[in-house]
Amino acid sequence: MRKKIVLVLSILLFLIGCGDTHTSEANNSSNLPIENGNLKVHFIDVKQADATLFSFISEDENYAVLFDTGDWQGVEVVPYLQEQNISHLDLVIISHPDADHIGQLTDVIENIQVDEVWMSGNESTSQTYLDAMEAILDQDITYQEPRTGEEYTIGPLDIEILYPETISGKSNEESVSIRLDYDEVSFVLTGDAGKQEELEMIESTESLDSTVLHLGHHGSDTSSDADFVREVNPELAIYSAGQNNSYGHPSEEVIRLLNNKDIEWYGTDVNGTIIVETDGQEYSVQMERSHDNSKSECVNINESTIEDLQEIVHIGSSRAEQMVDERPFESLQELDVIEGIGPSRIADIEEQGIICSL
Repeated sequence: MRKKIVLVLSILLFLIGCGDTHTSEANNSSNLPIENGNLKVHFIDVKQADATLFSFISEDENYAVLFDTGDWQGVEVVPYLQEQNISHLDLVIISHPDADHIGQLTDVIENIQVDEVWMSGNESTSQTYLDAMEAILDQDITYQEPRTGEEYTIGPLDIEILYPETISGKSNEESVSIRLDYDEVSFVLTGDAGKQEELEMIESTESLDSTVLHLGHHGSDTSSDADFVREVNPELAIYSAGQNNSYGHPSEEVIRLLNNKDIEWYGTDVNGTIIVETDGQEYSVQMERSHDNSKSECVNINESTIEDLQEIVHIGSSRAEQMVDERPFESLQELDVIEGIGPSRIADIEEQGIICSL
């Protein structure tokens, strides 16, 4: 039986304009105008953390759902919500209690009216977690621990819980994972769930097919199993990560997987805040910073920037810098002068197929 959350409506949502706009078409449709009655999904740039806002406005109804709340050391989420004129959240979902996901929940609760909070049930001894739980109790906010297979409706939004079925104390792995539908356009978010958990989602869910996949664990290779990505079958993938982060996110392996499957992708590290807007049939993508991540535009190893060279599999920042120093190259085989690049990795680079012809 589908559970329904009935909530008092009092917010007015406003989508701020972004400097550059990229438009993608679902169902071979045309550019989508920004207007009331559209769902806007804001993948907020919170550096090496996660925070995603779902906001919907029509003439007589308004809804807002926040999935994760950024890092405990950050201060981005509340100001961003306020810029959107959001004073009320129907629901906050915390995928798991790590500080880069639950980090600013207390700040959100103290500044924004929150009706309901969902968590996995896994606990933490961190002060960030304890403060958040105290804030939930102080504000008498409804608290729930959703489980696999449960379904909810919030206005025009349908939410299916993909994970977890039970918990055992594995914080990352047992992240609350959801599939959110708005008519024919859908989104999958999995927090920091790993590959094994993704495979379990395949087994426990009738269909994962979705328009947009928010890559697990900031684009790490601990997530985004190839079978899982195939089952989700997204047109668009988005990851949340900090610029030049020390974890190497997103993983070269994951980016290569997306490129090989011709999946369009964006990341907050290079694109800033990313907004996907949809009327339920078509969607458009707006970025804070323009950066073409598509496979269609090749990388010229003799002319591309250090940042663009890092789109090549096995090429991180140090190898990209060495490539610039060793230019020009007349063939891919000459890349063996780069430290750590040998015949097998050159074969991987050739297979990736994003380098312009030499």
